[in-house]
Amino acid sequence: MKTLNQMSVKMSFRSVLVLLMMSQMAQAQFSWFGGSTKKKQHEVLLANRAIQIEATQAINNMYNFKYDAAERDFRWLTVKYPEHPIGFFLLGLNEWWKIVPDTKDESHDDSFFANMDRAIDLADDMLDDDDGDKEAAFFQAAAYAFKGRLHSERGNWIKAAWDGKQAMKYLDKCRGFGDFNPELAIGDGLYNYYSKWIPENYPSLKPMLVFFHKGVKAQGIKQLEYVASNAFYTRMEAKYFLMQIYSMENQHQKAYYEAAQMHAMYPDNSFFHRYAARTAFMLGKSDEAEKLAEELLANVNVAKYGYESTAGRYAAYILGYINYNYKRDLPKAKEYYQKTIDFALQNNSKDSGYFLGANLTLGKIASAEKDYVKALQYFNIVTSNGDKKLDTYKEASKLIDETKKLIKAEKKKK
Repeated sequence: MKTLNQMSVKMSFRSVLVLLMMSQMAQAQFSWFGGSTKKKQHEVLLANRAIQIEATQAINNMYNFKYDAAERDFRWLTVKYPEHPIGFFLLGLNEWWKIVPDTKDESHDDSFFANMDRAIDLADDMLDDDDGDKEAAFFQAAAYAFKGRLHSERGNWIKAAWDGKQAMKYLDKCRGFGDFNPELAIGDGLYNYYSKWIPENYPSLKPMLVFFHKGVKAQGIKQLEYVASNAFYTRMEAKYFLMQIYSMENQHQKAYYEAAQMHAMYPDNSFFHRYAARTAFMLGKSDEAEKLAEELLANVNVAKYGYESTAGRYAAYILGYINYNYKRDLPKAKEYYQKTIDFALQNNSKDSGYFLGANLTLGKIASAEKDYVKALQYFNIVTSNGDKKLDTYKEASKLIDETKKLIKAEKKKK
């Protein structure tokens, strides 16, 4: 499974960089408000158990992609607490999870930014009334953090960097909010992990990180695990990152456990569904992976919300691999590998491991069938789109040389 490990899905580097900037800023100390100018004190809702009970079903609906039902309850919060940012922040989060299945879809951007900006404005008003309002500062930090994540996905680097800086400025201000410490730990956890992960995986960026204090990956993972076990509002976001971090750390059993748990809790969430299939596959649980992949593909075929080309690419590759390596059903293997390629082309993912792996295997099948010209075409696609450091690239390069020799030998026979 060496090649499959190399094809493990890493979170967007752009998002990682913004998250790093956001978390680093939390370490600085700011005294930009001056003396206290308290005008009135607002009710603290974040630690209010009654509010959490009211919001639980709506949050569950959001993560289970029942967006309309979640939106109704979140809008009710804006009516009940019109001067508080909690309702608008959750509406913005609801829009964010509409984007997660396919981050290239920009149709929800305007609504997302509008809700997050409204949450920021209301938090600003709360800080005008009480410059020591840690809950208001938390919502500032959270809303700016999510804005930064989306701006980074869109390549809006200046806006992403500014939002990241704002997020950490406010996160520093809301430290010491004892009842809400589990929620705040997510920023420190992400910083500790990714401040080490980035230079390890992108050495060229080390000069950019020279002024950043060094984090500890193991500590970052523990902090995220703490958030995943103890927080309310940021629990699922911590799990979202942990699933990917465990995979990157080759802790596939832990990644599988998280993904399977999340898929069981939210069976209509395509992100958790495809991650459950992927981690089962990585662990060699072929029967479970096959079942999950077939369900993924069925949902894609009926255009179930959230199940699009990315989910199709995962599912088709898993089914192709199982049919090629375990069942030795070459016609089905070829069918699924071709579907993998088709799905990758739909969302311009020709650099993905699944796209490269599908072309490599189809080339091998064509070579075994003595269709050397077609085999060469597949191998060339791999070298044209893959990173030279990948095993798939190296293997394809070797096979190109071997196939050319076979073509020459065939011509001599004629």
